[in-house]
Amino acid sequence: QVQLVESGGGLVQAGGSLRLSCAASGGTFSRYIMGWFRQAPGKEREFVAAISRGGSMTFTSDSVKGRFTISRDNAKNTVALQMNSVRPEDTADYFCAANSRAWSAGTRNGNEYHYWGQGTQVTVSS
Repeated sequence: QVQLVESGGGLVQAGGSLRLSCAASGGTFSRYIMGWFRQAPGKEREFVAAISRGGSMTFTSDSVKGRFTISRDNAKNTVALQMNSVRPEDTADYFCAANSRAWSAGTRNGNEYHYWGQGTQVTVSS
């Protein structure tokens, strides 16, 4: 059983930066693909980014490509999402998740993730 705890959310002005972090415990962190998802009020959950077990491969959604970067530190059991040039449409609850399946196109699908954090809220003001 893996426990995930997100932190780093808050209020930020459009054009600013924010760094989200997710700390994992209760399992072997390096066994899991890690992903970030978000859900805005009244909208469906959306894939943001994912990183492979060793960190050599990443997926990033088109909506955040070039602005957000996912990274991980297996020694510290953490995964981060660096958010730059944020926009009001980035406002959402952000969740980290762990996936034990093989890296594939399906890695972008939240249904492949077994463990989820409680989320951290990000609000971008215009």
